[in-house]
Amino acid sequence: MTADFSQIRRNEHLPARIAGHIGKEIAEGRILPGDKLPTEHILAKTFGVSRSVVREAIAELRNEGLVETRQGIGAFVTEAKGRGSIRIEQNALYDRESFRSLFQLRMPLEIEAAGLAAVHHDDADLQKLDDALAQMTGAEKWTDQGIVADLVFHRALAAATHNEYFSLFIGFIAERISLAINAARAAAVLEEIVETTIAEHVAIRDALVTRDPLKARAAMRHHLIGAAQRLDLTLEVY
Repeated sequence: MTADFSQIRRNEHLPARIAGHIGKEIAEGRILPGDKLPTEHILAKTFGVSRSVVREAIAELRNEGLVETRQGIGAFVTEAKGRGSIRIEQNALYDRESFRSLFQLRMPLEIEAAGLAAVHHDDADLQKLDDALAQMTGAEKWTDQGIVADLVFHRALAAATHNEYFSLFIGFIAERISLAINAARAAAVLEEIVETTIAEHVAIRDALVTRDPLKARAAMRHHLIGAAQRLDLTLEVY
């Protein structure tokens, strides 16, 4: 069954929607450089979401260079001249060809990240991957929390490269790719797609543990090709 990309607009991932709203407030000057964003508690209450959703939205804004976070203090809007951020408008990704192009870019980045993570990960990195998998396989795997856990897994893998630029670019792309996960879920038997996705992530984790970059790259490649097929995307894969 072909993935219905209209689902992306209707079921836009909550963190992305909240990040987009805050980003617009910053762009239009209603929140100024140096201003501190409201606390997670206040933002969660304002948008009617959980604090974990707010944290994901702040992480996206940070990936875009719009805010910086200070441990124990909060998130602050950055100066425009110092941002140097990458920005892809959400509306552009409602176009199937634009979305395909972004997914194509994801392939080499995440495959190489898996190889580097196999070599460079430490015990703390592996624990973060295991924590994400535990959430993906838990009782909430059928809900949006399963999608959040999927994103956390990919961010944790990027961080395990110990190369900050992989974390920056993969975090940015993965957040936008997640908008299509709902489309994939809508186009398939939910139990089948969730269990298949979990199995692919477990295989990636297990390959990393071997510290064999070739196995890790192969596992990630298999996952990404499967994800593309579930979205009915035809990629140039060699």
